[in-house]
Amino acid sequence: MIQFALLLLLVGIGPVLLAEALLARYEVLAYAAGWRAPTTDLPTGMPYARGADPDRPPDAYLVYLDGIGKRRFHDTRDGGRLVKCLINGAPELRVLGQVQPYSPLAHPLADRPVWKWVRRHVGLLLFLHNVMQIFVAADRRYRPLYNRAVGTQIATQLRLAGYRRDSGIPVVMLSYSGGAQVATGAVDELWAQLRTPLWLITLGGFHNGANDISHARHLYRLTSTGDWIERVSTWIFPQRWRLFRRSGWNRADREGKITVHRLDPATHVGPDSYISPGARLSDGRSYLDQTADTVIALIRDCCSAKSGTDGPLP
Repeated sequence: MIQFALLLLLVGIGPVLLAEALLARYEVLAYAAGWRAPTTDLPTGMPYARGADPDRPPDAYLVYLDGIGKRRFHDTRDGGRLVKCLINGAPELRVLGQVQPYSPLAHPLADRPVWKWVRRHVGLLLFLHNVMQIFVAADRRYRPLYNRAVGTQIATQLRLAGYRRDSGIPVVMLSYSGGAQVATGAVDELWAQLRTPLWLITLGGFHNGANDISHARHLYRLTSTGDWIERVSTWIFPQRWRLFRRSGWNRADREGKITVHRLDPATHVGPDSYISPGARLSDGRSYLDQTADTVIALIRDCCSAKSGTDGPLP
């Protein structure tokens, strides 16, 4: 009986997964072919960045790339808690949370007419769509196109938020879960367009390790022994294995450009996740506070370590 039930489940989900895989590939191919142009408009009243006074250069720009729950311009996955904590704790930063990491065309999934119906009736498909986008971004056939598309989207949003090429102001990309695949892939395009001093912070990062991050100054990997989802990505993607010494991840590791910070005992998702406001540490802080405090401290270290050179640090 159990085997029969599993067979029915596979028969039902199989066509859905196939359809999602085709749709995910269509968007990146539509971008590459020029059939559709990425959008740059935001909802009425939504600024291109929040935080520091737009009339003065901030200490750094922070770009937040959310996990696979991201489907709107607004930070809806966690109610915007993490972004709000970062803005409140580091008012010297200009923070961008509107980037669509799972849409090469920068088109929020929840704003598409057909998906509004889907969201009400089959919410699981929203999750599957973004999962498939991660694997398209990791696929060697589509990865260069996807990286260029989302890297250009991030560069455009930074310009609209006031960033100027060769300004020397640091840019930090904070990515949650699958956002790490997009963040590592966007490095080359951001460097080509903005020549920005760039740092990466991955939070429970789920990525394949194939992207070249040599133009990033450093990558800080925030993880936890309780995060089995992040651990899975180190198993299923060969480029994360030490055997593949020439992968982008392993080259960066050998160069000393990757530092691990533990956020134990947080988990990837759920009531004890990195961004949980309810779960508490022994010092009384919430897991959300611990994550925000760690990110802010790392960003301030990045700003103080800024060398002012045009190329990546050795």
